[in-house]
Amino acid sequence: MSTALPLTRRSIFAQAWPIMLGQVTVPLVGLVDTAVIGRTGDAAALAGVALGATIINFIFWSFGFLRMGMTGMTAQAQGAGDRAEVDALLVRGLAVGAGVGMLLLAAQLLLIPAAFALLAGGPEVDANARAFVGARFLGAPACLALYAINGWLLGLGRSRAALALQIVWNLANALLDMLFVWHFDMGARGVGLGTAIAEWVALAVGLAIVGGHLRTAGRRRLLDGAAIRRLFAVNADIMLRTVALLALFAWLASAGARLGAETLAANQVLLQFVSIVAFVLDGFAFTAESRVGQAIGARDRPAMLRAIRLTGEFSLAAAILFSVAILAAGGAGIALMTTDAQVRATAGAMLPFVALLPLLGAPAWLLDGVFIGATAGRALRNAALASTGLYVASDLLLRPLGETGLWIAFLASYVYRAGALGLCVPGLLRSLAEPAPRT
Repeated sequence: MSTALPLTRRSIFAQAWPIMLGQVTVPLVGLVDTAVIGRTGDAAALAGVALGATIINFIFWSFGFLRMGMTGMTAQAQGAGDRAEVDALLVRGLAVGAGVGMLLLAAQLLLIPAAFALLAGGPEVDANARAFVGARFLGAPACLALYAINGWLLGLGRSRAALALQIVWNLANALLDMLFVWHFDMGARGVGLGTAIAEWVALAVGLAIVGGHLRTAGRRRLLDGAAIRRLFAVNADIMLRTVALLALFAWLASAGARLGAETLAANQVLLQFVSIVAFVLDGFAFTAESRVGQAIGARDRPAMLRAIRLTGEFSLAAAILFSVAILAAGGAGIALMTTDAQVRATAGAMLPFVALLPLLGAPAWLLDGVFIGATAGRALRNAALASTGLYVASDLLLRPLGETGLWIAFLASYVYRAGALGLCVPGLLRSLAEPAPRT
C-alpha cells in the first residue's frame, strides 16, 4: 500500500518550509567562511578560501548523487509501500558515503596537487587555498555520509528532521570558524578545519536521528544484487551530471581569477547571494523530488502532474520575491561580507545581474527536482553536459566584455539547462503512462 503524502498546497508548503529554512543555513557554510575571513580585510585569504571552496565543492559534490539518487529512490520505495527497501537504502547509502569519503581522505596527496595544477590564483592565494583544502579533507567521510542521510530524510518527506540536522551542522560551523580564525588566528586553514569538525558533529546527530531504521534494516535486503546494481546505475548518470555542473562553476572561478584577486573575491561574495537563492528555491525542488518520486512509485500520473504544478507555483512566487530583495538589500549585504573597498565596488557593479538569477534559475532548479525524483539520470546528465558546453562557449565569446561578459554567460547557463530538461518532460510523462515493468 502506498504511503505517499497528500498533494495539496498546504501539504506542499508544510513540507517545503522546513527544507527552505534548512537550505538557508546550507550556504551559511560558505557565507560564514567568507564573512569570517572577509572581516579580517585580507583579500588574498578571502580569494584563497574562494578558490579552495571551488576545489572542495568540485571533489565532494562529484558524489552528490548520494543525496540526489537517495532522495528519488527512497521516495519511490515509499510510494510503492516497500518499507523494507526504504530502510535498506539508508544503510547502503551510508556505507557508500563513508567508504568513498575514506578513499578521498587517503587520496588527497594526489588530488590536491592535481586540482591546483588546473586552478591557480597566484602564490599568495594558492597558499591560503591549499591550507583551506587540506583541512576540509579531514571531514570527507562525514560529509559524504551526511549526503546520504539528508537524501533519505528528504525522500521520505521528513523535512523537519532534515532541518534540525542542517541547523546543527551550520551552527557548529559558524562557532568553530570564529573560534579558529578570530581567536586562534589560523586564517584560511582555520576556516577549513572548523567546517570539517562541524561535519563530524552533524554526522553524529544524523546517526542519532535515523538510528532506529539502521537497526531494523534486513540483512537480506541490504545485499540484494538487483537493488545494488540499480543504485549504481542510477547514480552513475547523476554523478556525471554533477561533475558537469561543478566544472561549470570551476570555470566560473577560473574566469574570475583570470581577472584578478579582487574580481575573484567579489565573485565569491556575489556567489553567496546565488547560493542563498538556489538553496532556498531548492526547498520546492526537493519537495518536487519527493512528491514526483512517490507518484512514480505509486504509478500515479495525475499526482505527478499536480506535484509539478504546485511546486512550480511556489517556486515562481519565491523567485520574484528574491529578485526584488537582492535589488533592495544587496548593497548592504556586500558591505557586511567584506571591508575591502575595491571588492565592494566590483561586486556592487554586478549586483543587477545577480538580481536576475532567481527568475532565470528557478525553472532549471525545479526541473532538476522533477527528474531527480524520477531517477531519470540520463536526462539530467545530458542536460548538464549540454548547458556546461554552451556556457563555456558563451564565456569565451563574451570575454571582451570582462566581468559583465562573465556574468551574462553564467546567467545563460541556467536558461540552457532548463531548456534541455524541458525537452525531456514529454518523454517522462509518456513513460509513466505505460504499464509498470515486471520485476
